[in-house]
Amino acid sequence: MDDTKGDEEKGGAATDRRTLLRTAGLAGAAGAAFAGAMHGKFSLAPITAAQAQTAAMPKGVDKPWWPSKWGKDDEAGASNHITPQKVLDAVKWIKDGKIYKIGRVYEQGMPLFGARAFSLRIPGGPTGGPFGDNKLVYHDEFLATEIGQTGTQFDGLGHIGIQMGKDGDKSEMRFYNGFSAAEIGDAYGLKKLGTEKLKPLFTRAHLIDMVALKGGMMDAGQEITSADIKAALAKQSIAEGDIKPGDAIMFHTGWGSLWMKNNDRFNSGEPGIGLDAAKWIIEKDLALTAADTWAVEVVPNPDKSLAFVVHAELQTKHGILNHENLIFDELIADKKYQFVYCFTPAPIKGATGSNGCPIAIT
Repeated sequence: MDDTKGDEEKGGAATDRRTLLRTAGLAGAAGAAFAGAMHGKFSLAPITAAQAQTAAMPKGVDKPWWPSKWGKDDEAGASNHITPQKVLDAVKWIKDGKIYKIGRVYEQGMPLFGARAFSLRIPGGPTGGPFGDNKLVYHDEFLATEIGQTGTQFDGLGHIGIQMGKDGDKSEMRFYNGFSAAEIGDAYGLKKLGTEKLKPLFTRAHLIDMVALKGGMMDAGQEITSADIKAALAKQSIAEGDIKPGDAIMFHTGWGSLWMKNNDRFNSGEPGIGLDAAKWIIEKDLALTAADTWAVEVVPNPDKSLAFVVHAELQTKHGILNHENLIFDELIADKKYQFVYCFTPAPIKGATGSNGCPIAIT
């Protein structure tokens, strides 16, 4: 769809997500190097020889982040928080047994990142049959898509890395726990950090209603800070001490109201958490972040030289997982801000992320 009226009324044409990455690339070599490693399909500004000398230590990286606190060979990251004790503690939060679907419908025309695609086909007719005297017929579907990176998408730990050495040196493109692109990369699926290595998630979740705090839908580039989180918790009568290690934190920004209504504006950027909130999340030792946006973090970053730096800070450095493009409308309407979040990443060997429908249980 081509619905740019809302953007033009603001005085500028709609901007796609690729343009945001190019902007980051022009603003700083560190942003360009990271974005290039993250999305090799994008054409970013080349770095100079002088910039290349400093590329070995990207902006915001002052030391290696590995080995993980869960061990040098760990591939499960923060899903390790989900122990039997954690599950039993989460169950205590279920009071009325109501289940909310918080995943989007996967469909043609939904907002997609860059050149990603989603195409479902059912060949004409039933696919097969009739069989037997009972004349059974059936349908199959053929789906062509980036299975873990479209629609409601869950980021696995092989999705985001940081270029630590010279541009293009896969031995220094480092991911969670220090695994390099050279050792995990394969044309037929990641050899390490695939989503099949993650544990099922069943944990307490806390929904931060930024729309209520701000008095309306947030705008692209508007950052959620740790102060905002604390203010929203107070407004929702949730004690900060209620948030325990291994919990999930989720953000309702209102940006999801643009879904399938103004995809161009939805793709043009987004409100979300920045590095200040990321530091709070790390200190709380949480298992997962989520939002009604396509990246959870603020885009563009207030520091225009940075590209998706919160992804790198949380996922790459700390193994904290991420769920994007969720929908919280029913939870917000029922004022259910604390619930059990339940999701099992699709066990696709070597996948970078997962599709699927997470649920909230109250």
